[in-house]
Amino acid sequence: MPLRYSKVTMAHFTNPKNVGEMKDCDGFGEEGNFKCGDVMNIYIKVKDDIIVDIKFLTYGCVAAIASTDMLCEIVKGMNIDEAAELNPTKLIEKLKDLPSIKTHCSVMGILALKRAIKDYKDKS
Repeated sequence: MPLRYSKVTMAHFTNPKNVGEMKDCDGFGEEGNFKCGDVMNIYIKVKDDIIVDIKFLTYGCVAAIASTDMLCEIVKGMNIDEAAELNPTKLIEKLKDLPSIKTHCSVMGILALKRAIKDYKDKS
């Protein structure tokens, strides 16, 4: 049976708004899953502990790309400590659901974000 994705998920997959590399980032995080082959890179720009810009490069499936783009939408403008507490359920709700076999994609994006936040804090 083919996987079915919501219109919101497909919009974030076909037209991601936050894709790209950030050369002058304040924090970088990467997460990958060798089993499915997805790799997510997150770049954050922080000012006064607020994520003022966030970009991503994701190599993977529809759910991986859409999840990472939605993650960027959610955390842009958020305090880094609040962003570090984001859970996959909120991300999945914003995407208007994901097939259960693809929920790990939302977890991977959050792990990459947490690594970027840790990288920022380690440098500060």
